[in-house]
Amino acid sequence: MSRTFDHLVAEAESVSVAGWDFSWLDGRATEERPSWGYQRSMGERLAAATAALDIQTGGGEVLAGVPTLPPLTVATESWPPNIAAATRLLHPLGVAVVTDEDEPPLPFGDAAFDLVVSRHPVTVWWDEIARVLRPGGTYFSQQVGPASVFELVEFFLGPQPEEVRRARHPDDARSGAEAAGLEVVDLRAESLRTEFHDIGAVVYFLRKVIWMVPDFTVQQYRDRLRELHDRIEADGPFVARTTRFLIEARKPA
Repeated sequence: MSRTFDHLVAEAESVSVAGWDFSWLDGRATEERPSWGYQRSMGERLAAATAALDIQTGGGEVLAGVPTLPPLTVATESWPPNIAAATRLLHPLGVAVVTDEDEPPLPFGDAAFDLVVSRHPVTVWWDEIARVLRPGGTYFSQQVGPASVFELVEFFLGPQPEEVRRARHPDDARSGAEAAGLEVVDLRAESLRTEFHDIGAVVYFLRKVIWMVPDFTVQQYRDRLRELHDRIEADGPFVARTTRFLIEARKPA
């Protein structure tokens, strides 16, 4: 027997959204993964590095899953629950977690790292990335692309203007990197199928990824949530498209 709307919503409201682990969604939502395998590719680069920086590490889960870390590895994070989670997870691995407000400047000296990585950064300060990279160093990042999961965003917020839908375009990332003096050696983008199988998965996702619907609360959007619940019950999973792009850029030697 399917669970009621009220039960699903209450369950999703009560669970912690600290860290960047989405395992609570197992069996409740699915997201197709990019073909390039970011964590594996990042791990290959980290294994060959001597000093690395992971910007906006979240709860540290992606970095902690890499088999071999450089002798010097540092991670930054701004959100207090994530800072605590990343510290617990990464300190035993020898990774220093540094609180950073995601505003320039990065709290490191010039040419401090030969590798800078970042998975799904909210902001990218290209001049700072170029500054902390050593000559010949590499920036390697998987980022959220334009209009990602906007089927869900626009269900709650209505149609968004074109400048909002186009934000985070990979062409803009290329331009930003090149303007900072970096050479883009790889840039790939993919559109991936995402499914939400119950309304609890939607509530959890919007509580965790707070910039999707910035003013989201269950109370404020309860009527729309109930409408979406009824739609999922009648028609099956709510389908959206997640966009991702991979960018690799090098600082000239």
